[in-house]
Amino acid sequence: MARSRRNLALAAAALLVLAAGPAAAAKAKPKAAAPAAAAKPGVPADAVTGDMSLGNPKARVHVIEYASASCPHCAHFNEEVFPAFKAKYVDTGRVFYTLKEYLTPPEDVASAGFLLARCGGKAKYFTVLDQVFRSQAQWQTTPIYQVFVKIGQANGLSEDQVKACITDEAAATAQQTRVIASVQTDKVQSTPTFDINGKRIEGAAPLSDLDAAIAAAETAAPKAPVRKAKKR
Repeated sequence: MARSRRNLALAAAALLVLAAGPAAAAKAKPKAAAPAAAAKPGVPADAVTGDMSLGNPKARVHVIEYASASCPHCAHFNEEVFPAFKAKYVDTGRVFYTLKEYLTPPEDVASAGFLLARCGGKAKYFTVLDQVFRSQAQWQTTPIYQVFVKIGQANGLSEDQVKACITDEAAATAQQTRVIASVQTDKVQSTPTFDINGKRIEGAAPLSDLDAAIAAAETAAPKAPVRKAKKR
């Protein structure tokens, strides 16, 4: 019960920070994270952790991006590199892409941004998150809560639904579990960080760096066995 009250208090504090604007957000303290859930053999990480993914799960290359919704470098990658990366690799089935949520200052804003992106379900997650990233420039002049409400409304959510989403205790607890796994298990220290079949790249990598890493991963990855047609 004490944990429940604490999580509710954190959620309420996050809402107040967003409504108060950027000055208050800058002073926000990071949330404590819960222990990470263990992955089960044979079960995709996406099914266990709740990470959001795009593309072909059977692709030979898996690109993981650790990103924070409040990270300006992540926003730059989202706007300048990700569209071309997605078109070249994800949409063609060559890469399975997963975004792992990470919290950087102001942590309450990053947390709320991700929770908002999840409000519309998997189908709208990346669309809403893209709008959250692109809204960063507005945070210095407009209360962030108002910015997020407008994003929610543009995606079919009422203000009450947005408020409920960013103060959802269960969703915040699940988010904390994912973040602590990135920190303690994956040893991620900054955003954006990329993992391409085990090769780590830190920082907002240009497409050329991802091209090279993906090409190397495709060369090293075992090819799917070719099944011979049965003779009749």
